[in-house]
Amino acid sequence: MTALPTLDPATGQDCCDPMGQPALGAEEARRKAMVFKALADPNRLRLLSMVKAESSGESCVCDLTEPLGLGQPTVSHHLKILVDAGLLHREKRGTWAYYSLVPGALDDVAGILAKL
Repeated sequence: MTALPTLDPATGQDCCDPMGQPALGAEEARRKAMVFKALADPNRLRLLSMVKAESSGESCVCDLTEPLGLGQPTVSHHLKILVDAGLLHREKRGTWAYYSLVPGALDDVAGILAKL
């Protein structure tokens, strides 16, 4: 068996100055990552674009299933993720749910990267 070489302990000075506080805290990074996870699915991106393109400013879940070729439970699941990420607002009317963009949400997403 071959012995691995050992490293000498550091002598005196560190190679770099220690970093200060991270610019992005752990909780803030978790919340922002949730938004990017929501956007990382092609079906959710399509849903977001369909809701945004609607002239009334809102879409019923019943109108979103056929264009995606997905069942209502799957579309509702994707919409819930977008709501939980703060991108869409959900309003229940009778048996149907209507979705609209949260005002400023897309601008906030664009700003996340700009502020890193």
